[in-house]
Amino acid sequence: MIELKGVSKIYRHGAKEIPALSGVSLAVGKGEFLSIMGQSGSGKSTLLNLMGGLDTPSSGEVFIDDLPLHGMSDSELTLMRRRRVGYVFQSFNLLPLLTAAENAGLPLLLDGVPFTRAKPMAESLLQRVGLGERIEHRPEQLSGGEMQRVAIARALIGNPAVLLADEPTGNLDSHTSESILFLLKSLNEQGQTIVMVTHDPKAAAYGSRIVTLVDGSISRDLSITEGLR
Repeated sequence: MIELKGVSKIYRHGAKEIPALSGVSLAVGKGEFLSIMGQSGSGKSTLLNLMGGLDTPSSGEVFIDDLPLHGMSDSELTLMRRRRVGYVFQSFNLLPLLTAAENAGLPLLLDGVPFTRAKPMAESLLQRVGLGERIEHRPEQLSGGEMQRVAIARALIGNPAVLLADEPTGNLDSHTSESILFLLKSLNEQGQTIVMVTHDPKAAAYGSRIVTLVDGSISRDLSITEGLR
């Protein structure tokens, strides 16, 4: 599903080099729910961005479904992200003037699908994430948890190979966070591959596997059912 081989990432600010990842090798299998943990600056968001083609490695190789991301052009990466990867962010990133259905259907609209075709698909996904009564509501009319559910529906509408979630409960209270994590767990149980970045051990425990990063390297790889690897 996803494989990283010897991946390093170095950011440059003038003459200064700042290493974010160092020689990371990692495989994520189909149907896994991988939680990535680490302190601020450990490289976890950088790792997620490399998995989804939002960033490119300084060295090493990245594959999704055996496709080499490290060899793709910008246009090829854009197309790959649109059709194979779903993103869920801490800040929701909904467009304020669009309804829940319009926000959820946006990836299809950007891919040239008419709204008359995209809307029923968006509405079906909004029903699936528990927002059947909020289809015509705009973000300002939704709670934080409801906005995140719209964002999850939007991420799923392209039937992505993998759902990448970067601190998806970071802006939510504890009760709402639990409901979002339960939803992600339910989606995983239905077969959706998920990779989630979080700093919260309770959130990470919803995954089937936890990888911990320290200073840009994997310090622990723990399967919930198998123990330490």
